[in-house]
Amino acid sequence: MKTEIKAVVFDLDGTLTDTEKVYLKAWPKALRHFGWDCPDDIALQLRSLGRPYAPQKFREWYGDGFDYPTVREYRKKLVAEALKDGIPLKPGAVEILKWLREKGIITAIATSNDMERTVSYLERIGLSDCFDKIACADMVKFGKPAPDIYAEACRKIGTRPEETVAVEDSPNGIMSAYRAGLKAVMIPDLTEPDEELSKMLYARLDCLSDIKSLFHEDN
Repeated sequence: MKTEIKAVVFDLDGTLTDTEKVYLKAWPKALRHFGWDCPDDIALQLRSLGRPYAPQKFREWYGDGFDYPTVREYRKKLVAEALKDGIPLKPGAVEILKWLREKGIITAIATSNDMERTVSYLERIGLSDCFDKIACADMVKFGKPAPDIYAEACRKIGTRPEETVAVEDSPNGIMSAYRAGLKAVMIPDLTEPDEELSKMLYARLDCLSDIKSLFHEDN
């Protein structure tokens, strides 16, 4: 498993921040606010799902008349309210980023959030100076699970996909990284990888600190 790795690109929600649980509650609340039912698995399928795939999914579920922008805006308000007193970090987030910097490993973000929210989140959690580059949903035509955002991250940091690790918590994120040719590493948050997803993984780790195991001891 160990190989030369020059960069580690992190997803944000559910990987560095413990926020997927908030989205899991916010989507059903937003849908029900506008009179739509929300089966339990819908919110799970939406994790890291970018444009145009999220609007397409909602049209499949609720028909062509579904007002995705309005429901999403209300969901964003619910999330902001839930996180007004702070954004929880995943255990080991600060430590692993510090360790990677000390080892001279390039670090970046590849998130389904837009740039404005990404910068805001990083400032609030005190990690603004921990990344060399940021790749966001509003920088690419197709969001996760398409490969665009991870291809953009590699372009920004100047590394080849095969020498770059992508750290993700969700199936859509893993598929995005895998399709872009990165070494897809999953640290499960709300669900474990199924058999099909497991075939895409370079590694499945328990926590962020386990990223150290991907590197040669003399790195």
